[in-house]
Amino acid sequence: MLNLPLPSFDGARVLITGGLGFIGSNLAIALVGAGARVTIIDALIPEYGGNFFNIAPVRDQVHVHVGDICDTHAMNWLVRGQDFIFHLAGQVSHVLSLTNPFPDIEYNIKGTAVLMEAVRRHQPQARVIFTGTRGQYGSAVQLPVSEDTPTNPRGIYEISNLTAEKIIQVYHQTHGIWAVLLRLTNTYGPRAQMKHSHYGVVNWFVRQVIDDECIQVFGDGSIQRDFLYIEDCVRALLMAADCDEACGEVLNVGVDRPTTFLELVQTLISVAGQGRWEFAPFSPERRAQEPGHFYSDIRKIRRIVGWEPTWELADGLRETVAYYRTYREHYWTPARPARRRAGRRAVSRPQLTV
Repeated sequence: MLNLPLPSFDGARVLITGGLGFIGSNLAIALVGAGARVTIIDALIPEYGGNFFNIAPVRDQVHVHVGDICDTHAMNWLVRGQDFIFHLAGQVSHVLSLTNPFPDIEYNIKGTAVLMEAVRRHQPQARVIFTGTRGQYGSAVQLPVSEDTPTNPRGIYEISNLTAEKIIQVYHQTHGIWAVLLRLTNTYGPRAQMKHSHYGVVNWFVRQVIDDECIQVFGDGSIQRDFLYIEDCVRALLMAADCDEACGEVLNVGVDRPTTFLELVQTLISVAGQGRWEFAPFSPERRAQEPGHFYSDIRKIRRIVGWEPTWELADGLRETVAYYRTYREHYWTPARPARRRAGRRAVSRPQLTV
């Protein structure tokens, strides 16, 4: 790991959609450190990972708007005056999208269209940075997977992300909106949701290790992935936003050194100093959904932006385990409800800006 400097955003006005979630909160903290004036919008939908504790280090230095990116009036207001807009909000579970496709259509597709129309009408000079997913490619036809690889998504979540990317491309090509489109690989680290296993396989393994549960390694554990630590991910977002040459580009953000799932689990148990695992057969459903080996070709972002990952897997896992051991109660232990004072009736008040 190298301690690399981040671009300066001193005085820049920045909007982060989904900013109380995993990547958004880490990004907000980094941007505050880089001198930016940060506004967050997050709907705080249960199970999606939005968490006020995520921004505890900068809580008094950011503006938070609790609201929906599909709200045209809210987005028209929030984009005004922004220099950078990091669009991270959306439904991000492949598993959930297989049983209920409508949140993906609502948040990922409609929400992106609402945002881009607001930018076109009210802040066309802003820079838009979008985070998609490596799942937009589907199964790899060759390794490593480059940006020129045909897209063949295997689920509604991935299709909706690809659609959102195309919407932003249209606003770039037709209306001249500055935009860069990033396809992220398997990202892990502090501040992710830890309540369920619907997304974030590495972080879910971390929870199982901390809880002393047995990790199931499907098949023979030889399937390869690239696992990206959150600090490398955030640095890629900031460097791409600051790079004039990145305008209009689709860029992979990943690790070009693949790791098998068995290596991942063994490394995690080693750095945690505890844990256990076992091989498990694929269920028919898992086998049908499994895309096989995948790792990213990152030569394009390395050439255009100058970014490459610096965190070794063991170091990132060590930091992740330490974070959740320290702050576990904020992520998977249910909070104790506050006691209501006798003789007073609770009043529900709409909350838009915090």
